[in-house]
Amino acid sequence: MSQRMTLITSPVFIPEAQLKKADGFAALFGNDKPLCLEIGCGIGDFVVQIAARQPEYNFIAIDIFNQGCRATCTRIEESGLDNIRMMRMEARYLLHHHLGKDSLQAIYINCPDPWPKKRHRKRRLLNKSFLDLVLYCLQPGGILNFSTDFVDYGEATGELLAADERFENLHSTAYTHELGDYPISKYMRRFLDLGQPIYLCRYRKKEGVVIPAPKIQKGFRLRWAKEDE
Repeated sequence: MSQRMTLITSPVFIPEAQLKKADGFAALFGNDKPLCLEIGCGIGDFVVQIAARQPEYNFIAIDIFNQGCRATCTRIEESGLDNIRMMRMEARYLLHHHLGKDSLQAIYINCPDPWPKKRHRKRRLLNKSFLDLVLYCLQPGGILNFSTDFVDYGEATGELLAADERFENLHSTAYTHELGDYPISKYMRRFLDLGQPIYLCRYRKKEGVVIPAPKIQKGFRLRWAKEDE
């Protein structure tokens, strides 16, 4: 069933045409503060928390679901924060077409779709080709933050990142359940209250890492749609 699309008129919502016309995010924010990205922001609970704590950074929140984008825009407006902008866009498209080399100080990915069926797990966002794109876009010393409530996804991502010598692990183990001061969204809180752990991975791009511009496979969303049948 397709989702009902409604027009989003919030001043913090940035259509792609507006971004192209502005020729970059610095113009949209009105400053050149370091840029951070949350991929899959849901209803905006996490990004509002992190942006309030870190006013020295600008934050882009993206999601592909229209109603989530609307809810996030409402939260941003109610917060009064001026360092967040919202876009409805697929992550790889944004990274490849509108961000690019050394453009991000941090990337946050919280509780993405785990694609739990084994035959669908190749669709998970976190894989080798996506990490190439992440590393290309992160500044030297930039941090990839990943969290999930799904055991297999947490363990697999921790192993994938720990084995990648281009990253420095910010924890002593491949993943941790100790969240410390990491902002907790309402979705994450739901699982914590049930006694189910959150898997948190935080990895820093090492200095001196050189990544060639990754290529994006065309038509991946259409291919996935066919495989769903």
